Amino acid sequence: MSRTYDVAVLGAGVVGHTLALLLARDRFRVALVRRPPPPQGAAPDIRAYALNHASRELLESLRVWPDASAVTAVRQMWVAEPNADDPAALRFDSPDGAGALSWIVDVPALEATLAQALQFQPGVEVIDAPPKAKLTVICEGKRSTTRDRLGFEFDVKPYAHTAVAARLQCERPHGGVARQWFSQGDILALLPMGGDNGHTLALVWSVGHARAQDLMAHPAEGFARAVEQACDHALGAMTLQGQPAAWPLELAHARHWVQPGVALAGDAAHAMHPLAGQGLNVGLGDVACLARVLQEREYWREPGDLKLLRRYERARQADFLRMAGVTDGLYGLFGHTDERLQTLRRWGLRRFNELPLLKHWAIRQAMGQTAAPHPRNP
Repeated sequence: MSRTYDVAVLGAGVVGHTLALLLARDRFRVALVRRPPPPQGAAPDIRAYALNHASRELLESLRVWPDASAVTAVRQMWVAEPNADDPAALRFDSPDGAGALSWIVDVPALEATLAQALQFQPGVEVIDAPPKAKLTVICEGKRSTTRDRLGFEFDVKPYAHTAVAARLQCERPHGGVARQWFSQGDILALLPMGGDNGHTLALVWSVGHARAQDLMAHPAEGFARAVEQACDHALGAMTLQGQPAAWPLELAHARHWVQPGVALAGDAAHAMHPLAGQGLNVGLGDVACLARVLQEREYWREPGDLKLLRRYERARQADFLRMAGVTDGLYGLFGHTDERLQTLRRWGLRRFNELPLLKHWAIRQAMGQTAAPHPRNP
């Protein structure tokens, strides 16, 4: 007879791994469906994520925060335009006592730490195919075939941009500063890696589709020169490390996140522009909320009870829509090529920089230090 689990988690990325560990800690019987191995000869994973305080606290509670070699604290964030008079038209500093605005985390290192933790968690069984379960949580990413097969409607608003990601070595130390430049609709971010005095950068460059194809066709040296020019040589000479990657950008979300016995989480439920660096933070917020809803449920409700799952849906849809509205608005503002709007944007950046209360509010939002809506009973 096949075993029935309390929860089956489909998708063994950061979101799926974290959810499995959270639920096993609360004594649920969890099945984690492993993903197929990468194809032989696949390029090394170059992803890096900005994680806020809420995400760090969640991962630390599971003892899966990566070691110091894979984490770099962001002490400041600069927002500017190339060749501008002020190299940091807008600057965010870490509040006193906070230690950092966020942390840039190497994704392969985080995934390895999560995988190691699962080896010592007997409450999670890693299997190859979806099993019978009282609740199935789909964390397969924004191209989830299971979500589509089950009839979840997924609305997609394509952007006119492609994200180009890469790792670079720079001549001068980054100093723990995350830098962003906006120029003619392009949005370039250089995220610090390798510690406070490191010389490694994670690049995320939002550019038009044709420009992205051109960049991906550059040889390594030409790619590095293009980045140097786009950021006005802010960190000196650069060297490309490994192969860059690219993917089309979009704002997407499921109209409903739950069905009887099924819930969506992470990119299977939503996707947004990376310019605010909140994608994984929102996904980890999903699993933290879902685990809390299940742990606090009435004793007579099964994990797949629809009314129970709607508590999770209401709380997380509200948080996603708030953050998606911010990122979509910023994309509309900074990704626009109209010179009049660019002039207005420059003026707005400088005025924003002069309003400490508004800046403090924005910093707390980015750090994840706002009170999340608590799921209410139906």
